[in-house]
Amino acid sequence: MENFIKAIQTSIEGKNWYSVLFISLTLPDICGKIDTPSSNSSKTRTIEWCDKYLTPLYTVRLGIAREEHILLGGADFYALRCAYLHEGSDDVTTQKARQHIDKFRFIQPLTDGLCIHNNKNHNTLQLQVDEFGKDIIKAVRNWLDDIKDDPAKKAEVDSLLNIEMIDISKGFSV
Repeated sequence: MENFIKAIQTSIEGKNWYSVLFISLTLPDICGKIDTPSSNSSKTRTIEWCDKYLTPLYTVRLGIAREEHILLGGADFYALRCAYLHEGSDDVTTQKARQHIDKFRFIQPLTDGLCIHNNKNHNTLQLQVDEFGKDIIKAVRNWLDDIKDDPAKKAEVDSLLNIEMIDISKGFSV
């Protein structure tokens, strides 16, 4: 999992925003599969994982009464995941999973360090792509902390795909 987290961090540092977004949208499904291996539904496991680990980062209290307002729930995350990964789109109006968001608007970080993130206007959620990636990392780290005492889940994390560096000077074998 650390390789995926580092890939997001490196993409943020390199300003490779599409990579940040692509990796960020895949990790909750990977974590969800490890969390509930019996679930054959990517939709169900991703939504459940996001509702538990990501939605708290996108829940704000508004108004005098400080009413709880969810800006990004698991279903809308899953709708974005499907729209972006399968269609290259930020418009989720045709996604069956969608609940409250019609469109996502991703922006690059501003050069003066100002952060404009997590703003909802009608049914459009505007997110700053680097902050979104950092939020995914926070959610994944919280999940990793929750499963640290589960040997089966830790073994699954340890068996995730790893891209190996080969030193040709030492020979090459498959």
